[in-house]
Amino acid sequence: MAAKLLSLLAIFLSLGQASLSGYVQQTHLGGLLYLVNKDYALTADFVPTDLVRPNVASELSGITLKYDAAQALEQLFAAAKREGHALVTVSGYRSFSKQRAIYARKAASVGEKKASLIVALPGTSEHQLGLAMDIGRKGHSHLNYDFGSSHEGRWVAQNAHRFGFIIRYKAEWTAITGYAYEPWHIRYVGPEHAKRIFEMDIPLESYVEQLSLATFGEYIAKDGF
Repeated sequence: MAAKLLSLLAIFLSLGQASLSGYVQQTHLGGLLYLVNKDYALTADFVPTDLVRPNVASELSGITLKYDAAQALEQLFAAAKREGHALVTVSGYRSFSKQRAIYARKAASVGEKKASLIVALPGTSEHQLGLAMDIGRKGHSHLNYDFGSSHEGRWVAQNAHRFGFIIRYKAEWTAITGYAYEPWHIRYVGPEHAKRIFEMDIPLESYVEQLSLATFGEYIAKDGF
């Protein structure tokens, strides 16, 4: 129990501020740990600031991310290239209206129940935050599970955290995240948090929950400490 509490405290202190404001700054809208999922949605008019086009190989034009995430993505792609892996961007920032169109097409094709596992409803996609990127292999940019077992996909899974990204939707996390396995979807949370999430091997929802418990003391109260 004590070890777990120390781990939670270490996570909290990694925010750089030993106060409630540290948690708030990281998890409020605009913060790197802001949750967007089926329970926490963005409004239709939300557009992130400082969107830029990362200087990396891409299958499509006009793909953007928030500035810090874009800079980190360039470093990730450069490192992958040095080790012989050719990556390409497939989809970055997506507006509410674009996500609505994507979901409508998928629902019409496979039905809403199946569509909801593989495509986010408008407002519930991390892509609207400007912190998520779908990536693929050069010449094989179609998004499918094969990316996860490819040399490039395995390299990304083991190295993305070094540049501040996490694999957001692992197969074993579907019950928590609400989405099927997406080895191509990476989310920028910053190097410190990405390293901890990688080492703990937990989804962002669980990480933010643990930060909340460490911040507000609910974990201690539940166990009688």
